[in-house]
Parts: sequence; structure tokens; C-alpha cells
Amino acid sequence: MGAHAVLADARDTAQAVLSRIRDAQNTTWELVCVIDSNERLLGTLTPAELLALPDTTELGRVARRERVCVLPGTDQEKMASIALHHGVAALPVVDETGRLIGVVGPTRLMNILRREHVEDLHRLAGITSESDHAREAMEEPPMRRLRHRLPWLVVGLGGSMVATVVVAHFESALTAKPALAFFVPGLVYLADAIGTQSEAVAVRGLSLSHVSLARLLGGELRTGALIGLVLALLAFPMVWLAFDELRLAAAVALALAGASMVASVLGLLLPWLLARVGTDPAYGSGPLATIVQDVLSLLIYFACVSALVL
Repeated sequence: MGAHAVLADARDTAQAVLSRIRDAQNTTWELVCVIDSNERLLGTLTPAELLALPDTTELGRVARRERVCVLPGTDQEKMASIALHHGVAALPVVDETGRLIGVVGPTRLMNILRREHVEDLHRLAGITSESDHAREAMEEPPMRRLRHRLPWLVVGLGGSMVATVVVAHFESALTAKPALAFFVPGLVYLADAIGTQSEAVAVRGLSLSHVSLARLLGGELRTGALIGLVLALLAFPMVWLAFDELRLAAAVALALAGASMVASVLGLLLPWLLARVGTDPAYGSGPLATIVQDVLSLLIYFACVSALVL
């Protein structure tokens, strides 16, 4: 079974198991797996739970029955997520009949988490390499790095041209009232930051959560509305005091509120759409989501300005 788990029969007492552990020198164990005569997993005990038992207690009577375990074909990332969710350092692996066939130890779980984290960081940045390449990215020749990073940046370049067209459409308004341009960088940054927060939750959460998309979208929309409301309430008096223009302050506040809601929903919806077409949800972040949020934020801002200021 390995060094991370101790096998115990349901009729074994706590004293017998502890004695067996003491006799096995240099043993590091994270879990006691209680099995029946057919080697089916009945439950588990942590070291602390075992040490707290009276010596004569039979483990089959006190082992946790929820059986936090996985099947052999379970996705590695989901496996690590299950271990984290239940707060266990080792995870039993059972077959379809419930027979114990192995234990995934803490070192393996940590390696899985680290590898998935590295992959997600690269994909969040728009680096389209495989996981092995991602780990070796610092050693790759420049041309290979270019091939991994460029595709989504080209998409971003195309989107930036769209954003330029949006701003150019309001050139006359910006010339007549230069103060309108002062708020564009801040609005775009805040929308990107809010979207990034939503993406960070959605990139991995969508693949592991059993909550419906409608419920997730509703939650993000409410969150975005609350964030937008707070930012709008903070921005309105600041802009009014700085520029002494009530309509301009109202336009900026309204644009912040609208952009916040859109960015929150987009940060969740875009990874979901990519997952639906068979692409890792993490590709929805980074350059692609950023440029979409930028364009939409500009459209919202200039729509508010057109309605209230111009």
C-alpha cells in the first residue's frame, strides 16, 4: 500500500494497529484505511483520530463511512481538488466494487497541484504550449517561445484595432472636451481587473463545480453589480469635485457600474464558451478576454457620455 497509508481490518483494535506502526521503522503514514475481508474500503481514519481512540476500540466501528476516495480513471486535477475539499493528505483509490487498490500520497497530490498551477498560469497569459513545454519554457529557443505566445497576442492586436476604431469615432467629442479622455485608462483597467477576478474563479471552478451555469452567471452578475455600485459611488463625488461637472461625473459613475457588471459576466461566460467547444477554459483568460473587455468598456463609456454629456 505504500508509506502513506496503513491497512487495518475492521476488527483490528487501535492498540494493535499502533503497535504494528511502531514495529515498522521509518514509516510515514497519513491515513488508516479500514477494509473488510474482501479488501473493500469501509472507511478511513487520520493519525489524530487513531491516536485519540481507546486501545480496545475496533476500527470498523469508528472509521469514517463517507469514503473519500477516487476511481482509477479520475482526472488528476479533480483528484487533487477532492483532497483539498475534504482536507485529507492522502486519497484512497478503489475500483468499481469498492476494493482498495492504492493510495495517492501527499507528494503526488502536491505535484499535481503544482503542475496544474503552472499550466493555468501559462494559459492565463495566452501561452499555448503543452504542459511539458510550459515547464521548460525558460529553456526554449526564442522561435519556439514565439510560436507558443504569439497566437493569442495576434488576436489581441486585432481587438486593439477595434478599440482604436471605437475611440476614433468619438474624435470630435474628445477634441471639443479633452476631459472625456482622462477617464478611459482607469475605466479600462478596472474592467480588466474585475474580469480577471471572475476568470480566476471560472477557469478551474467551471470544470469542477456542479452548479448550473445560470446560477453561476446570476451570482457573478450580482457581484459585478455590487462592485460597480461601490466604485460608482466612490467615483461620482471625486469626478464632480475635480471637474465641477455633474453630468460628466454621472456618466463616469454609470459607465463604471455597467462595465463592472459586463466584465464579471464575461469573465465567467468566455471560459465556459471555450470549454463547450473543447478548449481548456484557461484559454479564455489573458489576451483574448482582456481585449474583449476593453472594447466593451469603451462602448459602454462612450454610450454614457453620449447620453449625458454630449
